[in-house]
Amino acid sequence: MLELYQFELSQYSEKVRLILDYKGLDYRKIEVTPGIGQVDLFRLTGQRQVPVLKDGTKYISDSTEIAKYLDLHYPERPLMPTDSKQRGLCLMMEEWADESIGIKGRKALFSAISQDQNFRKSLLPSTTPDVLKTLVEGVPSDVLKFLGFSVGYSPDTIKSAIADLKQDLEALCLLLADSPYLVGDQPCLADFAVAGLSILLKFPEGNYLNLPVSIQGKGVPGLADNPHYQPFFAWRDRLYAQYRKPLIPTYTTTGNAPTSIRIE
Repeated sequence: MLELYQFELSQYSEKVRLILDYKGLDYRKIEVTPGIGQVDLFRLTGQRQVPVLKDGTKYISDSTEIAKYLDLHYPERPLMPTDSKQRGLCLMMEEWADESIGIKGRKALFSAISQDQNFRKSLLPSTTPDVLKTLVEGVPSDVLKFLGFSVGYSPDTIKSAIADLKQDLEALCLLLADSPYLVGDQPCLADFAVAGLSILLKFPEGNYLNLPVSIQGKGVPGLADNPHYQPFFAWRDRLYAQYRKPLIPTYTTTGNAPTSIRIE
């Protein structure tokens, strides 16, 4: 069986999970332990980032490279259009989504959890001990802002990222106004990239992530709750309902939920 080394809230991991579900491939999710687990990941792959897909003895890193690998070795339900122009648009949009929605979405979510203690606490997995939930909830906003500066998330940087995301969402709504998918009449890599990478802006409706039910449909204020962008999020949730497999059973470490182990 395929194995996906991941972080549950990594939008790049979610992009791959969505592609795997679309292709109908069985896979086992393995939650990488931050720090120690990433050192082990480096030993296996030469880099520390998730997602990484293991197929037999082969390790494939980077969500785009994983998508290309899956399309080559598991060609049923292809990710790339056959038309050359549509193929080019698909590749261009996938790269844009990685660099824009993927990176700026993290900054927008950081801003949201810095300002909202309840939202911050809700993002913790349901298995998190209550004492840790209370500790996380009680971290002062000023401390989080200081931590943001240390990783390049200054207020100006976050403000700029959110402004760019608003333009991105407006553009996506226009593209989807009279089309079922972003490129052509069939879903392609661009659709799954945009949909998966957008989870940090607004979590999908439905039990797709190992998060409390209360967080479903919630997201970054000004984006998730803005009626102008609802056509995009409605499209995204329809895509999920059609292709993404929900977690069964709810909030366990078996089945479709991630197994939290160190990499061996």
